[in-house]
Amino acid sequence: MSTLNKKTVDDINAKGKRVLVRCDFNVPLKDGVITDDNRINGALPTIKKLIDDGAKVILCSHLGKPKNGPEAKFSLAPVAERLSEKLGKKVVFAADDTVVGDNAKAAVAAMNDGDVVLLENTRFRAEETKNGEAFSKDLASLCDIYVNDAFGSAHRAHSSTVGVTDFVDECAVGYLMGKELKYLGNAVENPERPFVTILGGAKVADKLNVIENLLNKADTLIIGGGMAYTFIKAKGYEVGISICDDSKIDYCKDMLRKAEEKGVKILLPTDTVIGAGFPDPIDAPIETCVVSSKEIPADMEGLDIGPESAEIFAQEVKNAKTVVWNGPMGVFENPVLNKGTMAVAKALAETDAVTIIGGGDSAAAVNTLGFGDKMTHISTGGGASLEFLEGKELPGIAAVDDK
Repeated sequence: MSTLNKKTVDDINAKGKRVLVRCDFNVPLKDGVITDDNRINGALPTIKKLIDDGAKVILCSHLGKPKNGPEAKFSLAPVAERLSEKLGKKVVFAADDTVVGDNAKAAVAAMNDGDVVLLENTRFRAEETKNGEAFSKDLASLCDIYVNDAFGSAHRAHSSTVGVTDFVDECAVGYLMGKELKYLGNAVENPERPFVTILGGAKVADKLNVIENLLNKADTLIIGGGMAYTFIKAKGYEVGISICDDSKIDYCKDMLRKAEEKGVKILLPTDTVIGAGFPDPIDAPIETCVVSSKEIPADMEGLDIGPESAEIFAQEVKNAKTVVWNGPMGVFENPVLNKGTMAVAKALAETDAVTIIGGGDSAAAVNTLGFGDKMTHISTGGGASLEFLEGKELPGIAAVDDK
């Protein structure tokens, strides 16, 4: 895959150059305060490297989904403050509703080597998500070199991820992006075997192409979470009021048949934690019991894998050399229904295998349950990692120079 042979920040000479870095600063905010700065931390190695190399470092990112142009609540001003603290130096915030306006141009013109400027939210310009040429040119006008370090946005063809590269002579990936390509890319293209993939989450529809692609790559496919019930029904069993996509029954039958033909093991839950319905609110107390996955009562809903399934899945993980996990095993936000996800996370934490968590809810789950630091790699992009696992070329990566 050509994505594994991209020019990186180690391949560029940034001294004295203006370097525009597309980061992923799409951080959660409450009343203007950042509640989780993991994404800021993820960007620091690339930013520090460029500062040390004597570059003029210009940062850009989107934040949230502003609907009608600039909205104060989506400003990146709080990110500039947090970055200043973490870098131990002033990060100049260019407050410009047009992103590349007079403030931004003046701030960049005044930069010395090693200085850092943060531009305003790229989505304050409506053309950003349409990959508009005018905005792409505006961004390119600020820099000599472009670096994409925002894997979480790499599956989007936007002005700040793709369009800008058409107007900049030298384009590379940052350390965070490089790490994603190394771990996800090797897992998909050249895994150490046995290669086990674990897929969970609510909907089969979200993972159709992933399942299809991984059937050609993995040795074992473990399926849990809400999507398991469509597979269980495809095998002819009752799933009660569990999440089930009847339009995908034939697809699931086809996947089970293909797996058998290819000698790929598909593991489905053998037992299920059931309740009378989905907890509301999601963390509310709930009465549950465990039944065979073949015998879910008609008026009950499957909400987590059972203890026997957790043990079988954990054992499979222990025998693996590479594990990719995308999607929780149940309603992990509820303390009564997080046991399956917890068991899988614990098994990954204790194995010697390369363990890769595919962003989104899986990343939230391992971090919430306290196993984050035990994983080889936690992807920063849910949607991007899913598309990568589907075997798709991501536009934000394709646009960067090859080595």
